[in-house]
Parts: sequence; C-alpha cells; structure tokens
Amino acid sequence: MQEISAQQLKERLATGTDSAMLLDVREIDEFNICHIEGSLNIPMGEMPQSLGKLDQSQEIITICHHGMRSMKVALYLEQQGFAIVTNLTGGVDAWAREVDVSMAVY
Repeated sequence: MQEISAQQLKERLATGTDSAMLLDVREIDEFNICHIEGSLNIPMGEMPQSLGKLDQSQEIITICHHGMRSMKVALYLEQQGFAIVTNLTGGVDAWAREVDVSMAVY
C-alpha cells in the first residue's frame, strides 16, 4: 500500500488528468458533513459486498477522517487483488486543514 499526503493529492488532482478513484470509506453522515469533490462513498462496513463497484486495475485512493479506517480498507483491497491502492495520510481532516480551509471539520 502506498500513501499520499493531502498536498500531493491536491497537486495530482490539479492536473485534471488523474484517473484514480477517490474512495471515501466513512459513514454517510460523515461524508455529508464534508468530502473531497468527486469521491465515491462506500462505508468501510459495506466494502465486502461492494467490491463489484470497483475496478481492480484502476488506482484507488482511500479516504477517511484521519487515515486509519482507510488504511485498513486499503490493505483489505490489496488482499482482494486490487493492483494499485493508495491511502490519504491524515484523511479528509488533513485535506480540510492543509488544502481546503473552507471545508467543514469535525
């Protein structure tokens, strides 16, 4: 599993050509408070039955509140055969504090 910082992700997304899927694994009520634009929300507990929604050959960047749940999901996805999985270090909290300071925090 690879890791990416909020700043690195910002730079990648700024090009407009990044094809990675942003996978937010928080609960829907957390996702509704704040999320990175373009993220797909599949809560961690729903991951086993939702694998069919994901492309195993596409890079997936996992996101949660602080980076711990998403790290567990990233490791799970690798075990399920996903080729390129990257975890957002510090999660959406780091994104809100370092990239988009107008984003709600909780």
